[in-house]
Formats: sequence, structure tokens, C-alpha cells
Amino acid sequence: MTRPTVRLVDTSTRDGNQSLWGAAGLTCGMVEAIGPHLEAAGLVAVDYTSSTHLSVGVRWHRENPWERIARMRAVVPTTPLSLITTGMRFMTWDRTPAALMRMSMRAIAGAGIRRLQIAEPMNDTAAAAAVARMAKEEGIEQVVAALTYTISPVHDDALYASCARVYADDPNVDVVYLKDPGGLLTPERTAHLVPEILGALGGTPLELHSHCTTGLAPQVYVVAAQAGVTVLHTAIGALANGTSQPSATRLVDNLDAVGVDVDVDVDALRRAEEVIAVIASSQGLEPGRPTELDLAYQRHQIPGGMMGTLRRQLAEIRRTDLLPEVLDEAGRVRAELGYPIMVTPYSQYVGSQAVMNVLAGLAGAERWSRMPDEIVRYVLGHFGTPPAPVDPLVVERAKASPRYRELDRPQAEPSADEVRAKVSAALGRSADDREVLLRSVLPADQIDAMEAAGPAPAWSPSPPVTTAAGFVAAVSALPNWRSLDVTLGDERILLRRAAGGQEEQ
Repeated sequence: MTRPTVRLVDTSTRDGNQSLWGAAGLTCGMVEAIGPHLEAAGLVAVDYTSSTHLSVGVRWHRENPWERIARMRAVVPTTPLSLITTGMRFMTWDRTPAALMRMSMRAIAGAGIRRLQIAEPMNDTAAAAAVARMAKEEGIEQVVAALTYTISPVHDDALYASCARVYADDPNVDVVYLKDPGGLLTPERTAHLVPEILGALGGTPLELHSHCTTGLAPQVYVVAAQAGVTVLHTAIGALANGTSQPSATRLVDNLDAVGVDVDVDVDALRRAEEVIAVIASSQGLEPGRPTELDLAYQRHQIPGGMMGTLRRQLAEIRRTDLLPEVLDEAGRVRAELGYPIMVTPYSQYVGSQAVMNVLAGLAGAERWSRMPDEIVRYVLGHFGTPPAPVDPLVVERAKASPRYRELDRPQAEPSADEVRAKVSAALGRSADDREVLLRSVLPADQIDAMEAAGPAPAWSPSPPVTTAAGFVAAVSALPNWRSLDVTLGDERILLRRAAGGQEEQ
């Protein structure tokens, strides 16, 4: 009997980097060093970047986004590079005007992105379809639409099957993937849900993307492969496990044990793992590790990155003891907001509101007595229609906000010509679409610093540092620092990184 075969999408340079290293761990030179090994592995695609990653590259590393894509394309010439978007958004959590969104699709396709993953966080199929059509018209070869998974009274089999049928009928959608950003799928739920989705899709291919946050994803992947999913999203080496994706090399062994083959060059993956290990060690980046079973996430659904933010917020006010109460409150807030899926930005909105509600209670005030603009805009529908109705009390409090009327005013979207004219007028010169796009969504000082920095440096393993001069040279190549005060023997070295990226001594 012929054994079934699955293939892999590598997520290390995008989701692994984001989940474990805050999207700032890998520079252009580093991904360029990993790229040839990913190219040799025979992957379906490389889940390479996102608008968030590209903006972090500008802010932290002063790297040109188009250069970052083009240089990776040069070393990964045949394997499709993929960018993920949440819909009508590019490098900002505000809705991107249609003219700029179209410009971004044209720019990423021109730089070398061939595949677009659309993870619409409300599972709004109409919104995803609009982006899919725009992407195809602007040169993206393959569009992958997400069924974004969560647990709530309204996110049932019927909802996911209905969305799957819509995507299967859309001529601009080539592939569908079940995206589980919270790692909430269980083996039992997977065994039931995957056949339902496959039935709704007909012949449209189905991929699976989950996270190891609860400790269940490695098992979920085995069950999914047995249930008929033919493409799994995995990471490698130090960029796997933890809150990232399951390890590709471990999955190969696990699937082999149950009679499923993986069409991938494992030796190439191991070479990539070696490069990533050196990067992690040289940069002081913590590698992902296998996660113990933690089903508490099924209740509060706060993702790993947001959990760190909550702990930091509470530590700043010296009330870390409130974390259990905040997590319980987050579950209530999410229900009252109509069960948004706990992905960025909604997880941040829910978590921050939960902290405000708990602190209000301690001060003798009512829940929802304070409400940030983002929640008001959510209630107004700026981010789409919530999966379930928003609680009437929350709507009432939003309407009572002094910002409600101002935020409720419709904003006319600018045309592409208007955006170009505005940017060119500010610069005192004409600008091409790539610069227009960046200067429309990012602060001008960040773009200026990026342009002053020039091409991103290549990366290579550094030799041991034995002298003060060697230390200065080594530090100059590191991406994540602002100031250093170090004593080496009898020498003291003071370094400050200037705005333009040069070191001052």
C-alpha cells in the first residue's frame, strides 16, 4: 500500500522570528544566509515576511523592505516567498486606503513575493476576496486564504465550512489554510474539523498552520496528516517550538512512525538549523523549546506575545499578583466584544481593556468606565463586523465616550495621485511608488535613517573577540542595541548608537 505524502511550508524567518524573537531577531543578512538551505529543501513555500516584519526591519535595523525581499529572492530563486496580511492593512493597524493597498501589492510582487497569505481576523470572506482580487491583478501568483480558528459559541463547524465554500468558489483563491494562531486545536477537534473543511473545499488544497503554545500542535499535525491535510507549516531549529510552529525535523520522524512520508530534503533543513543556531548564539536570542501541555490557553486565549505584554504592564505598576484576575477578565471582555479572534490587534485590545477593568474595580469604579479609542473604533465597526453582537452595555459606554462622535465621522480615502502629490510636496521632489508607500505609513525619521544607512550588511559567523577593537567591531554588527558601557580588563568602552546607525564612542 502506498504511503500518503505531505509537504512543508517553512515559517522560521517570519512566524518563528515573530513568535520567539519579536520579529526583530533576524536581519536581512541573516535570512539571506539561511535562504540557500531553504531553497535546497524542496519546500512548498517560505512563509517569509509580513508588513509588520518589514516595518520592524525599518525601525530596528534601518533596512529597506524592498531590498530585504529582493535579496532573499536572489538566494531562493524557485521556492515561492510568501507574505502574510490580515486584509486591508500594510505596515499599520489602521485600515490602509485601497489606493495604497494596491500600491503595496504591486511593490511586494515587484520585489519578489510570489505568494500572499490572507488571514482576515474576522473571517470576513468578502474583505479577503477583495484583497485576493487586488493581489492577483497586481502580479501575485498564488493567494492563500485563511480560515482563522478560535473557540467560541459562534465559531462552529458550520461557520468554517461556509467560509471554505466561499473560498473554493473564488477564482482568485488558489489554496485555503486552517490557521490556528492560538494553538487551540486539539487532536480530537482536528480529526473532526478537517474532514468537514475538506468536504466543503472540494478539490481546493488545504494547508494547516498552528502554534505550539498549548503543547498540542505536534500531535495535531500528525492527526491532520492522517485526516488528509497535505501541506503543514513548520519551523526549524531554534526558531521552532515554544510559541512558534512544530519542528520540521521532529515532525518528519513522527510522521514516519505512523506511515506518512514527508517530501523534503531533511539534510538541507539540518544545514539551515546549524546557521540558525549560530545566529541565536551570537545574538543572545533564546531558542524555542518544546512546550508542556497548558490548557489554560483554551479558556483565556491570550497568545504568548500578549502574555508577556500583560506581565510587563502589571510589573510596571507592581501588581503582578493581578495576572490571574486579568486573565479571567480577558475572557469576559472577549465575550462582551462579540468573541473576536485573539490575534493582533484584537488580543492587544482585549488584554489592555481587561487590565483597565480590573484596575477600575480596585479603585471602586465600574467595569468599562475607561475605554481606549481602539475599543470605540471596534464597536463602531472600523475593523469589520464582530462575529457576535457586542454587549449593549459596551455599546452604551462607547457612545458615551467623548471620542465617539469624532471617531464616527467617515473619512474619505485619498487617491493614489493625491498620496503621491502629498509625499512629493513634503519632500520637495518627486518620489517613486515604493518611497511614497513607505512614507505614507511610517514615520519620516525612520525612513530617513533607513536611507542614510544604505544597503544592509551581509551576515557571517563572527570570530572570537579578544581585543577592545575587536569588541567594537563585533558590536557594530549587532542589530538590537542602543547604548553599551563595558569594561574589558583595564579598558572601558562607552558606545552609543546614533540615529543614523553609526556608533559614537
